[in-house]
Amino acid sequence: MTTADSPRRADGWTAAVRQRLGLGRLLPLGEPSDGSWIAERAAAAVLRDASSGSGAVLGVLRIDSAHADDRPGPPPVPGPPGALPHGPLRIEAGFSATAGRPLTDTADALREAMLTAAARRLGLVVDEVDLRVTDLLEQEPGPAPRTAVDLHAAQAEGAAGAAAAGVPGVVSLTRVLGAPVQTGAGHVRVELATAGEYRALDVARGVRGAVATAVEGDPTVAVLVTAVVVGKN
Repeated sequence: MTTADSPRRADGWTAAVRQRLGLGRLLPLGEPSDGSWIAERAAAAVLRDASSGSGAVLGVLRIDSAHADDRPGPPPVPGPPGALPHGPLRIEAGFSATAGRPLTDTADALREAMLTAAARRLGLVVDEVDLRVTDLLEQEPGPAPRTAVDLHAAQAEGAAGAAAAGVPGVVSLTRVLGAPVQTGAGHVRVELATAGEYRALDVARGVRGAVATAVEGDPTVAVLVTAVVVGKN
């Protein structure tokens, strides 16, 4: 028997907190009407992949609201707990590079690579990219290694789960913040991982449409992308 105070229950809570914190911020995808978010960890993996070939090695990377003092009105689609409201984002990152070419040129190439990936591979609205040099390298960096992602994959159950899992670009449903499909009064939230060759926002839009059609009552639908599988995982 497991009581609320047992070590097993405590270990479960600890694992859940670590999973949640590991996602980082929950960043808005697209516009408010898109009702979609992506974990900072997932977005950062794509940006790191895109930076390969820029001549820079990314260090600490942070993505947050560009205008934190803005107070947007109520969103048309309820987001996951703690999610950032829709609005422009700011990327801050440190990087290392050689002195073989001007560091400003390397920074420009890195900035362009991240802005392009944010828009074309993810669907993030980014206003600012703030870069700083943290170290000088003796030789040009090679391709950045890809880190395997623990998807926390979950089985697709129910009409909403089956509809979401069938959308092109969905690798699997996931369960990091709880059940992969959570339903409330007139609202459904779906948590999933997408394939890197698909734009995350486009997949989320497809899932929202499929779930809204599959579930009776015309619910609002929110999507949270917890991982993007880039290449082989």
